[in-house]
Amino acid sequence: VQLVESGGGSVQAGDSLRLSCQASGLTSTSDDYAIAWFRQAPANQRKGVACLRNSDGSTYYTESTKDRFTISRDIAKNTVYLQMNDLKPEDTGVYYCGVDWILRGMSWYWPAWYEYDYWGQGTQVNVSS
Repeated sequence: VQLVESGGGSVQAGDSLRLSCQASGLTSTSDDYAIAWFRQAPANQRKGVACLRNSDGSTYYTESTKDRFTISRDIAKNTVYLQMNDLKPEDTGVYYCGVDWILRGMSWYWPAWYEYDYWGQGTQVNVSS
């Protein structure tokens, strides 16, 4: 599995950005995995931003992103998007997409970055006030 993020940049508070995560090697639409976006600020751990579960298309957000960010996918393009609106300075960081294979019958907690099996190289987002 390879993941390639793009779409980052430098914007002002209140602006919007759309990030893309191009995935290769995820060949089965029936596999149960999660593909999620994480943000990592300097000297901080990766924090979950949004997640999409492949098996049923369920989406998950944090309290700080649920009203501003939207995760979606284009199955034909093997791409997952993160539409970010009303950006705030605290949204600044490197954004990574990751894939976590979900084992049947096992508990699953999508923001647990250490459970993810594959990561992209990240894309930088800078939001100035």
